[in-house]
Amino acid sequence: PEDAMAPPPPDPQFVLRGANSAINALHFCQRDPHGPPALLSGSLSGLVHVWNLETRRVDAVLDGHDGKSVLWLETLAGKNLLLSQGRGLRICLWDLAEGRNTVADAWSSESVGFCKCSLLAAAAGRWLLAVPGKDMEEVQVLDLPSKTSVCTLKPAVGAKLGVPMCLKLWQAAGADPLLLAGYEDGSVVLWSVAERRVLSCLRSHREPVVSLDFDSEKAKGVSGSSEKTLNVWSLDGQQTLKASHTQELPNPGVADVLLRQDRKILATAGWDHRIRLFAWKKLKPLAVLDYHSAAVHCLAFSAPGGPGRQLLAAGSKDQRISIWSIYNQT
Repeated sequence: PEDAMAPPPPDPQFVLRGANSAINALHFCQRDPHGPPALLSGSLSGLVHVWNLETRRVDAVLDGHDGKSVLWLETLAGKNLLLSQGRGLRICLWDLAEGRNTVADAWSSESVGFCKCSLLAAAAGRWLLAVPGKDMEEVQVLDLPSKTSVCTLKPAVGAKLGVPMCLKLWQAAGADPLLLAGYEDGSVVLWSVAERRVLSCLRSHREPVVSLDFDSEKAKGVSGSSEKTLNVWSLDGQQTLKASHTQELPNPGVADVLLRQDRKILATAGWDHRIRLFAWKKLKPLAVLDYHSAAVHCLAFSAPGGPGRQLLAAGSKDQRISIWSIYNQT
């Protein structure tokens, strides 16, 4: 045992079964302001399932990706517009209002690999969407809903970063949008979207950066790879990335890292079938959630302040989604 004095870890509040395919993406969405959130899941089989957390059954199945794995899900403006990203880079915009489940728009780009998109609200009714680019090493930033290209971020010749593996658009108050990207060579790179240039580069891992998240208030981020570590890094006032802490893990492989909205809890999805929770402030280990029988691929937190307690969802290669309600009082 990792800590003989620790209390036994909790069981999931409940488990969602019926996707019949490995779960690669999760996203909570508050469709009804007075009821529990809906949970959206994207699967290896190319389907998006809309789960009702009261009945614990599927309300709708969205089939827009021609059987290609769904990698990423995000809602625009709250609840009724859903973006889904399928492998081979087909992006669908779904209209979920008033019980509809229709594709309002869809577009494709010649991109390969498993890099997930990232979305940032830019202004009222406008968003920035970072997507893996047509060329292997590029990231393209699009304006939504127009889908026009804002810029293409291409590493300098000879940089040898390899392909982008994970993306995070963010914006400090009153500042221009920035992009953090994790690359195949283990680097985390900070890009200026407006200036289309690299502001800082940190060789955070020896292996490809599989997942990252960033706390813009504390200017501190975290990344995972196939290694047995979680790497924490910070951004100083000169916009330089600096390594700050390495958290050893019992087993290799971190498929997803996710900060809770209040920036108090960090959750990680492990290739070792386990979900780990840490206090974000000093990365103190809080709990190991051991339920799944295969690698955990993805995580999602429900919005705080809704009816009921805040939930954590985890999706796994074992085709199940576990729902947890823990550390709600911290």
